[in-house]
Amino acid sequence: MGNNDIASTETFEEEQLDKPMSTVSNNQTRRVYGPTELRRRLTERHVNMIAFSSTIGIGLFLQSGKVIYLIGPGGAVLAYLMMGSVLWSAVASLGEMTAVFPVKGPIIDFASRFCDESVGFAVGWMAWFAYIIVIATEVSTITQLFQFEFTEEYLRAVEYPQTTLKWQFGLDTSPAVWIVVFLIAILLLNLLPVRAYGEIEYLFGCCKMIAISGMIIFNVIVNARNANDSKTKSRFEYYRAPYGFFSANTTTTSEDQTYLFTGDTGRLVGMWSAMNTIFFSLQGFFTVAVTAAENQDLDRDESIKLATRKISLRVILMYTLFVFTVGLNVPYDDSNLRDFSVNSIRRGQYSAIVIACVRSGVTGWPHFLNAFFVFSAFSAGVNSLYISSRLLHALANIQNVWPLWADFIRSRLEKTTSKGVPAACVFASWLFGLLAFLAVQPLPTKILGRMAINSTASMLIVYAVVSVSFLYFKTLTLNGDPDEDMVITTPEGVFLNRNARDYPYKSHLQWLRAAYALCGCSLLLLFNGWRSFLRPFSTADFVASYVSVLIFTFFVVAYHIKDEREWNPLRWTRRVTMDISNPVATREKDLRRRKGRLHRANRKSFFNRENAARIAEFIWVWLK
Repeated sequence: MGNNDIASTETFEEEQLDKPMSTVSNNQTRRVYGPTELRRRLTERHVNMIAFSSTIGIGLFLQSGKVIYLIGPGGAVLAYLMMGSVLWSAVASLGEMTAVFPVKGPIIDFASRFCDESVGFAVGWMAWFAYIIVIATEVSTITQLFQFEFTEEYLRAVEYPQTTLKWQFGLDTSPAVWIVVFLIAILLLNLLPVRAYGEIEYLFGCCKMIAISGMIIFNVIVNARNANDSKTKSRFEYYRAPYGFFSANTTTTSEDQTYLFTGDTGRLVGMWSAMNTIFFSLQGFFTVAVTAAENQDLDRDESIKLATRKISLRVILMYTLFVFTVGLNVPYDDSNLRDFSVNSIRRGQYSAIVIACVRSGVTGWPHFLNAFFVFSAFSAGVNSLYISSRLLHALANIQNVWPLWADFIRSRLEKTTSKGVPAACVFASWLFGLLAFLAVQPLPTKILGRMAINSTASMLIVYAVVSVSFLYFKTLTLNGDPDEDMVITTPEGVFLNRNARDYPYKSHLQWLRAAYALCGCSLLLLFNGWRSFLRPFSTADFVASYVSVLIFTFFVVAYHIKDEREWNPLRWTRRVTMDISNPVATREKDLRRRKGRLHRANRKSFFNRENAARIAEFIWVWLK
């Protein structure tokens, strides 16, 4: 097969959009009313910022302090690097497959194509389920942020220049009011045409990037000022004894019982708990692949490859620098950082960066930071609805697994507006955001924490399946001659040539990284709920930690029973296509001239206008 046979990414969904369509599956004709295709309107910069914005929600600002408390400031930095490497490995696997096959619902398609159709079906529902929970979690957290109040005892203890620090209007307003306001705003933004949505997300992402960079610089300045003013003994006081790189012990609770782990056991327990907490913050890495069906000019701009690498580098770097610098100004045993609960998401006064401001006597900024946290949680809620609606739309396109009685629902979910927005999927996913009203119940932090850990478990399954899918995909590739076509035929069969000049995305030793991600996600999932086994046994925490495994298994079993009419698992057949036909090639065949690579236009001299222009272009590509 030659390069001319490789499918381009040009689409024709704008044609005949208002005509009802019908599709055939399993010898049954099913009616689809109106357009069903998403529109390719997102550019590379939109994809970059949508992915970045989806990973910057409440996790970094409200849970980084808990991570520092669990394992100490140095341990927190290591924990973020370790979890970042696991997710980077998994998302690189997904990124390569999506760059070659930019399909709708890639986590569903690739699992179905390379693992088993039942696994693809199940993992799609798991990802959707995880993100409708995130919508409710982010909105519920907003209500907690409005209840911003430091105790007078704490302010006196740290010698804060003001006697009170709180949002009185937030304390006086019912949480239900904020839930209604922000849920409506999230819905309206997601009903916009995808291009307009992309522009708004680009603005949101830029604001977050600037704000986080500012917080990092702020922490450095405050740390230097405190050292010069003798408020601290040295700039690294909280990384040294009597505090230390790691925390001295780890304390946790189960119901009404408190457990103290010390020494190496305490560090192991603290690190494991910290990594589970961190995963919730970073689970949005795969958003890059979700945007593939609405991403224009994939072959020209190499959007998926660049966005995958940018999101990994940006998020890991910013998270790590943020945690490192805030750890310079806050001791891990600060009373507002202490959190003994198994899972919880707390208010703005427990944020490490806000505590750093208060301990340093900085006024005004705590209010601004808490307001930014509200914006960040709102933006992440908008992202979560976008992701869940696209996943549900992809599931609605899998016609043969829906029962006949649900085909009417499926056909409505599959339908898009004239602008290519899956409005029915948006609304259906949004309805689960009403779970945010749980925040008006007693002990909302525990409810929010259990919702977050349930979402974490679901996404651990998703990333594990992505890694397995890539390992199967890797068996269909080979490292051939660069001058050969992207798809080559050998006596053993048809393979993708990863060394081809027009192969869109290749990471070295990616199979090893996929195996590393699979191992990491599997271990985290297995021991996700270890604290629920402490006496007395916590049924609620156990269910929150492991019910996702049961749901995943149920979907796999239900698929086979429905599709094969067979209850005996030993008689089930593995349904997989291993299809690698019609890959998308990149237009630029010269590897040196690919976007994101630095090369000199004029090799006769280094300092000239042409080379300066190339350097500026290189910097802009990685910044935008």
